[in-house]
Amino acid sequence: MLPTRCNRVGYVLKRYPRYSETFIVNEILAHEAAGLEIDIFSLYPPNDDHFQDAISQVRAPVTYLPAYGLKAADLWAAMQEAGDLLPGVWSTMEEACGEDVRVVYQALLLAKAVRLRGIGHLHAHFGNVAAAVARLASRLSGVSYSFTAHAKDIFHESVQPEDLRRKLADAEAVVTVSEFNLDYLRKTYGAAALGVRRVYNGLDLRHLPFTAPDHRPPVVLAVGRLVEKKGFADLIDACAILANKGCDFRCEIIGTGELEADLCAQIERLGLGDKVEMIGPRPQGEVIAHVQGAAVFAAPCVVGEDGNRDGLPTVLLEAMALGTPCIATDVTGIPEVLRHEETGLMVPQHDPVALAAAIERLLSDRALGRRLAAEARGLIEQSFDIHHNTATLRALFGVPDPARIEAVGGVR
Repeated sequence: MLPTRCNRVGYVLKRYPRYSETFIVNEILAHEAAGLEIDIFSLYPPNDDHFQDAISQVRAPVTYLPAYGLKAADLWAAMQEAGDLLPGVWSTMEEACGEDVRVVYQALLLAKAVRLRGIGHLHAHFGNVAAAVARLASRLSGVSYSFTAHAKDIFHESVQPEDLRRKLADAEAVVTVSEFNLDYLRKTYGAAALGVRRVYNGLDLRHLPFTAPDHRPPVVLAVGRLVEKKGFADLIDACAILANKGCDFRCEIIGTGELEADLCAQIERLGLGDKVEMIGPRPQGEVIAHVQGAAVFAAPCVVGEDGNRDGLPTVLLEAMALGTPCIATDVTGIPEVLRHEETGLMVPQHDPVALAAAIERLLSDRALGRRLAAEARGLIEQSFDIHHNTATLRALFGVPDPARIEAVGGVR
């Protein structure tokens, strides 16, 4: 049973901050704007070279739980200290059955912090190791826990079904970011997932002003980590098709990742050096400026060979909010927001020919782009306002908002 009132929530994250996880930063900022006190617990230190500007606005303290160089003496000392502070720790340790020793150690430290700081609820992002630590810490400390399930933590080949089933069953609340995910979890995990709710990742629309795309230069933009599931190899192939047809355009790809060298080699092999530019990671303000200046935003997402896929890319939502006509594929939750011929253009996965045709269509038919952009902004305003959607999260955490708007489009 959730607490009737919780004034302080601990966010448990695998790594913080991360360049690609702007949705977590946006969520925390919205909670803080509503007056909720947040403590951030990161299981690992950051490993990115670039961070988004909004991170500097987060007031929550960040605690890094030791993850490396763990010795048996450290674990026993943590158990003893937790036992002195938290009655019932020793009897509750059976809940750690099957967990990695690092998870147990970090959960003990987190449980102590929960008690000492007066934290009333724990929330993890992703049903991976972060949820494992939050689950065990909640049992040790006696507070409730919840987590948000996204995509890799649901669909990747490394997911252990029984482990995820236990997390779903033990959590006081679970949310996921799309109807696709919600249906999958309920069909796959049955009774353990009956209480899962869909709450879309929100956007702070005050910082994403809509501008009509009427007079923008013929720039095609893509933003994301340079990994298989983003489908950027298909985009580059589509650019080759457009270039061979003599189409007037430029393509910019913002991001960094493990496939950078492969994508650069593909651009060189296809002779696209004057058409496609890899411009690396950029701060959020620059990303927004690039999106506002593009005639087309492309999100040619695919399901990776390992099952990994996007849930509902935040940058696609941002592009739709900003008024940039969008093209995407039918991966997971994307069709819930990008509706073909209504709020964008949908193309099949791994189909550079169809992708090239959609890009050419938007570049040549600006009236179509203008109509799609306006409809997209309306949908984003209806279902993805972060202040509405995080109010629902706070209610799940045990922090009811008196002015909370019920039954908004972003929640099911």
